[in-house]
Amino acid sequence: MKTIKTYENQNVVILGLAKSGLAASKLLHRLGANVTVTDRTEPEEEVKRELEKEGISSVFGEHPLSLLDNAYMVVKNPGIPYRIPFLQEALKREIPVITEVELSYELSEAPIIGITGSNGKTTTTTLIYEILAAAQKEPLIAGNIGTVSCEVGAKAEKDQVIVTELSSFQLMGIREYKPKIAVLLNIFDAHLDYHSSKEEYVEAKFNLFSHQDEEDYAVINADDPVISANLGSIKSKVVPFSRHKELKEGAYLSGNKLMFQEEKIISWDDVLLKGEHNIENVLAAIATCKLYGASTEAIVSVLKTFTGVKHRMQYVTNIDGRAFYNDSKATNILATKAALSGFKENVILLAGGLDRGNGFEDLEDALSCVKTLVTFGETAPKLEETAKNVGIQTIKRVDNVEKAVAAAYKLSEEGDVILLSPACASWDQFKTFEERGDMFINCVHKLK
Repeated sequence: MKTIKTYENQNVVILGLAKSGLAASKLLHRLGANVTVTDRTEPEEEVKRELEKEGISSVFGEHPLSLLDNAYMVVKNPGIPYRIPFLQEALKREIPVITEVELSYELSEAPIIGITGSNGKTTTTTLIYEILAAAQKEPLIAGNIGTVSCEVGAKAEKDQVIVTELSSFQLMGIREYKPKIAVLLNIFDAHLDYHSSKEEYVEAKFNLFSHQDEEDYAVINADDPVISANLGSIKSKVVPFSRHKELKEGAYLSGNKLMFQEEKIISWDDVLLKGEHNIENVLAAIATCKLYGASTEAIVSVLKTFTGVKHRMQYVTNIDGRAFYNDSKATNILATKAALSGFKENVILLAGGLDRGNGFEDLEDALSCVKTLVTFGETAPKLEETAKNVGIQTIKRVDNVEKAVAAAYKLSEEGDVILLSPACASWDQFKTFEERGDMFINCVHKLK
């Protein structure tokens, strides 16, 4: 960890506790700051005792504006919008408002690879981490993926590299954050309930590049029109990736080959991760890892074995020639369409869940590879009607995921793919999509 004295005897407010707030408060306290944590929700007694033990002040149940008197800085939880009165007052007083990822950069002795985008962040971040690990680059993983960035940054050493997943919420709160390689996967309309406009959302994403210079790299999606329209603001070396056009200076798909600067890396058929949307994620990972010095051999070895992030097109196992995939994160039609696009094999699709009132007509053009549909949950009748409309002959309704796995296996043949991609939220039968995916995985392993 770098030795910094910036925060000694300074009054710092941590707005929103959670995991990142707790980590930031303890770290800043160790750096000599006078830290006060404020959260509208009372934490568990164990957390209170931990704060007291550290000597950190706290105010729960409200965010009193008096905390801003003589405040040097506010470190806010990324999920708290800037429009709340406390933050508006802080900005009015010209008090800096950051998120804890800024602390990670300030403290880290290791370079940073930052990954953002509307979709695919977790998969791409994990894939880059796995490839760099195979290439013996000693990576650490941090950020929106679940590991608090400032904790990782404080422990990182010079010969390591931090691979960080970043949300637009986090990127709105940076001042000097400067990744060696910044990756922007795509930009779709998202989080407009948090951001005041699409323009603000795009600006937040492009903050990832705002402090880079010509010695750094920007890995960007050349197929995304919003990204392409904003390239003029990037000062670092732009390295594009594309699924639709050949790029001599970037990563691209040529026929069935994944290429980097005219070098064939691997055939897409040899990549275990499925789904056409994952082609872009893999290309971004290839470009990033090549720029960081990973060998082609390390990249290929990981791409042939990487099963995906849990519940996101996750390869589970193969039983009697049937490949099982867990895509429980597919809680809408678009996600299921993306999942189905990755398979040339016959698919036994397991789908269903919470009925939000929508139909499934938009799914019809993606069902050409589906030979059998197994339904469950509130939306079973609607999905069955959609399947009949496209001529799927074998349709089976069951009560739950456990019975769906058994039915799918019974109706399958060698060479088939058995895919859980529900196209619906899980809340009619499960608390979370993770719980649904875990049930699927457990039931698949029971088949053995």
